[in-house]
Amino acid sequence: MATEKLYYRDPHQKTFSSPVLSCLPTPGGWEVILAATCFYPEGGGQAADLGTLGPARVLDTRERGEDVIHLCDSPLPVGEIVAGTIDWERRFDLMQQHSGEHILSGLIHEKYGWSNVGFHIGRDVMTVDFSGPIPPEDLDALELAANRAVWADLEIRGYFPPPEALEELRYRSKKKLDWPVRIVEIPGVDRCACCGVHVGRTGEIGSVKLLSMVKFHQGVRLEMVCGGRAWDHARRIYGQNRLVSQALSAKPLETAAAVQGTLEQLAAEKFRAVGLERRIFRTVAERAAGQELAVVLEPDLSPSGVRSLAEAVAAKCPVCAALSPAEGGIRFCLAGEPDKVRALGEELKAQLSARGGGKPGFFQGNVPKNEGEVRAFFEKRGKIFE
Repeated sequence: MATEKLYYRDPHQKTFSSPVLSCLPTPGGWEVILAATCFYPEGGGQAADLGTLGPARVLDTRERGEDVIHLCDSPLPVGEIVAGTIDWERRFDLMQQHSGEHILSGLIHEKYGWSNVGFHIGRDVMTVDFSGPIPPEDLDALELAANRAVWADLEIRGYFPPPEALEELRYRSKKKLDWPVRIVEIPGVDRCACCGVHVGRTGEIGSVKLLSMVKFHQGVRLEMVCGGRAWDHARRIYGQNRLVSQALSAKPLETAAAVQGTLEQLAAEKFRAVGLERRIFRTVAERAAGQELAVVLEPDLSPSGVRSLAEAVAAKCPVCAALSPAEGGIRFCLAGEPDKVRALGEELKAQLSARGGGKPGFFQGNVPKNEGEVRAFFEKRGKIFE
């Protein structure tokens, strides 16, 4: 006898009682079949329900033929009537996401003709894949249309049409289906073959928020959230923006302009700092001019700064070794005559385990030693300028 699927009769039913028809051991628990259940088995992109059956926890729910299999963490007596309770918060979240996806997919199919070729309700966001491209500039209008369907509080109806009615019915489906087919319909928005459970009216979805769109195969993948997830996303985004607003002393709706202004100011300061740095490097190069090997030690330089210093000094002497203490060792750059740079680089690697690379006349990297060891190495070979 097939399990009676109470979740189709009333998707909002949270508790029920049913006789246990069978209970068999299986890897990871016990497979329990009931005469009737509110537990929705995984299918159609929607995750399985979790919850409790009597004293047992339901770890997973699957469909096998006409039966719904409950994977429980402990056995239940066959013939006994058990009380079941689904994890309603989780179920309602999944229904909000799934129903919101139907609205968006129906709108996109109507406007562009593209099919929904796959969707997945993840822990934080839902992804929906479509068979063709969607202009990025259309996303705001699509999101607004989806939310207008939510605000209209339309009835969402799931039903099994008789064979003759199904033949005449126009509905979305990934493939041709044999009767019986369950149809989920949102008047004026979508009609789709679907085995999942949905909210009763679109108003229960709360809101629909599109987060991103990327190219996927021949079409696109949209990332979205609905209902409680959309509220939580907005809450977290507002919290981040409030911190930015406070840090920049800008109104919440003016943070983007404030950030852009700050970035432009930082770019100008960086340009000025690089100019001053190069002037200092030229002065150091003049001091080191004529040395066979000029070793220059300058703290707090970036990798590009170390290179600029080495190049400036190498213009005034055969070889320069620019050094700058950094976390985990000493940044260095050797520049100058190729044969001498190569020989010095080989010594660095052999004696101080230097790591790095470069090209003829140039070798840059890091020495995983303390400053004293590096100083001792170079003091034997040239004069150190600080």
